[in-house]
Amino acid sequence: MYSHVMVGSNDLPKAKKFYDALFGKEGRTDDKGRASWGRKGSVFMLTSPIDGQPATHANGGTIGFGFDTPEEVDAWHKRGVEAGGTPCEDPPGYRENAFGKLYLAYLRDPDGNKLCGLHRPQQ
Repeated sequence: MYSHVMVGSNDLPKAKKFYDALFGKEGRTDDKGRASWGRKGSVFMLTSPIDGQPATHANGGTIGFGFDTPEEVDAWHKRGVEAGGTPCEDPPGYRENAFGKLYLAYLRDPDGNKLCGLHRPQQ
């Protein structure tokens, strides 16, 4: 549903290393130092804040990434933890909510941004 999401970082090299590992591929870096990764027509971007102020995470915010299988979600989560991410919420697994049965995994990146890997089974 989204076209792109951009998060700020206070340590771009550290954050880029984390996201390269998380996504399993190296992100592209533009002439302004912003990094980006694409998947299925959507783009995730990483930058230093343009206003020069420190980057902060959105309390209550979550950025979700869709996957085709629970195994892809688990691999994504494992790569994130191995690259310095912090698991949060319940362990990866199925949960029921208003949208039905979902397979979810949560972690925080090195700057504290909350990320979710999601698989939505055919219903």
